[in-house]
Amino acid sequence: MKRILSILLCVVLWSASSVAQTRIALLCDLHISPGNRNEQMLKAVIEEINADPTQIVVVAGDVSNEGSDEELQRVKELLGAIKKPQFVIPGNHEDQWSQSACKRFNDLWGNDRFVTELDGMVIVGINCGPYMKAADGHIKREDLSWLDKTLAQHKEKRVISINHYPITVDDLDNYDQYINVLSKYRVAVHLCGHYHKFSHYKAGSIDALMNRSLMMNDNYGYTIIEVEGDTLRQWDKQLGKEPALVTEMKINDSPKQPIKRTLDSFDEPEQATVEMVHADEASVFTRMAVDEATLYFGNSLGEVKAIDKLSGELRWSLKTANSLFSQPSLAGRYLIVPTSDERLLWLDKKTGKVVRERKAKGPYAADGVVVNGILYQGGYKCFEAWNTRRAKLLWRNEEMTNYCQAAPAVTDSDVTFGAWDTHLYNLDRKTGTTRWKWNNGHSSHLFSPGNCIPAVVGNKVFIVAPDRAMTAIDRNTGKQLWRVKDYRVRESLGLSADKSKVYARTMDGELIAVSTAANDYDVVWMVDLGFGYEFSPCAIVECDGVVYAASRQGIVAAVDAESGELLWRKKCGISAVNGFEVDDSGNIYLSLFEGKIWRISKK
Repeated sequence: MKRILSILLCVVLWSASSVAQTRIALLCDLHISPGNRNEQMLKAVIEEINADPTQIVVVAGDVSNEGSDEELQRVKELLGAIKKPQFVIPGNHEDQWSQSACKRFNDLWGNDRFVTELDGMVIVGINCGPYMKAADGHIKREDLSWLDKTLAQHKEKRVISINHYPITVDDLDNYDQYINVLSKYRVAVHLCGHYHKFSHYKAGSIDALMNRSLMMNDNYGYTIIEVEGDTLRQWDKQLGKEPALVTEMKINDSPKQPIKRTLDSFDEPEQATVEMVHADEASVFTRMAVDEATLYFGNSLGEVKAIDKLSGELRWSLKTANSLFSQPSLAGRYLIVPTSDERLLWLDKKTGKVVRERKAKGPYAADGVVVNGILYQGGYKCFEAWNTRRAKLLWRNEEMTNYCQAAPAVTDSDVTFGAWDTHLYNLDRKTGTTRWKWNNGHSSHLFSPGNCIPAVVGNKVFIVAPDRAMTAIDRNTGKQLWRVKDYRVRESLGLSADKSKVYARTMDGELIAVSTAANDYDVVWMVDLGFGYEFSPCAIVECDGVVYAASRQGIVAAVDAESGELLWRKKCGISAVNGFEVDDSGNIYLSLFEGKIWRISKK
């Protein structure tokens, strides 16, 4: 009898010990800048992680503060002290602001997504944008395809999914597509950061956990995710303290039902025909160039494409090395393409063949403007003028200390543009010499007028920026004329056809028209576009007496330029609009992050 009891006890003890306990250290939202407090405290956190019995370390985005090359290099050095397998993905602070056009992260860590196995589980991480401009998070189409194919190879295994953003309608534009890929597989939990707090929510029917930042509520630390059998625990590990249990839950890793998204519905406009021309197989982050028959753009696969502007059929395609973010420019028979791999390409616009290639001061994330055969192009810590016929550099100004992005305003004598170094610049058009530069008083690069196309009227320059102010500046001297925060404007600006008004879209989804002739700030009219909370930088255009503005969720609004009356709204997609382009016939074309291209034409 004693022998039987002894055997039974051994069986019980063996069974208990055979339940694997998986421990993952999860770091989120490090926000490292060289010399800041977070840099020093991360070292102490890493020492604790190395001493803890966690098996792997995952860093889920916002590793840096401004996405600079210097910051990313420093984070790479710091994380090198981790003595366990580590997997790192970017967050919005790496994707939205990037000196390298999102290239440096991949250079340092090899990829912006990962998959690994641990104790029979699949752990998969993916990037979620937004890419090089303010917008909701966005999973690139090719990344969703990769995720689906990857998990299909491990269909019988439990999955832990990770990215930086929560999978919700308010955070990811294509959240439903992400959920519906994950729902096909045995996902135990989805993990994210971004909001610097702990929270348990549902992504469809999938359990999802937000996690702490490196610094939260005046303490430093990280998260421990523990899986034991069918139980998952989330621990808050503060420096120098024992882990505190935040969440304990029963794992439901069965495949889930897909969700069905309900989209806003709007009546078809009576005044215009709005129709989709093309749906690309990749995401699109560039504005387009348009001529009499063709639309030209770049996509997230690094492809330059030319499509028939009526049928949307592909005319030609050319592959470059990295995702494209700069608008291509037309110059005679050439299409000039600024690339993320530090080149300017002169393509035959009819065939797509490379005619000339120049290694230049890229990587490029800026839109250029061609005036009288000269390309005025922002670059990496520089601004350039190129003779487009000879592909010859005329001048280069290198006073900028960060990258340029939005298109410049070019007049007969000067060029005005912003950079992500806190300054607005005005250069002599012929020589490239700096006439003046202006700063809004903020030291943080994130408040720069870097992605706003200046509106120039006579001797005035108008800008808006992430500091939520509209500013008028004397074009001759750079002296500030007025600066107002009555409405929460951000980066979306435009000029009326007669230059009597400058338009700005607010963060509350309104459109305001401000007089350009008045000596002081004078709002001519204001209209609510019905966008709600809004922050995308899509420039505003006026054509044939109608003003067009767009939202971060793919809605286009048309407003009467004289009265400010809202004429119509149209849902063109679920993601941010990159910009509006007007052809010689008054047709308007727009591209969206999700790869859709639309045309607006008069009935």
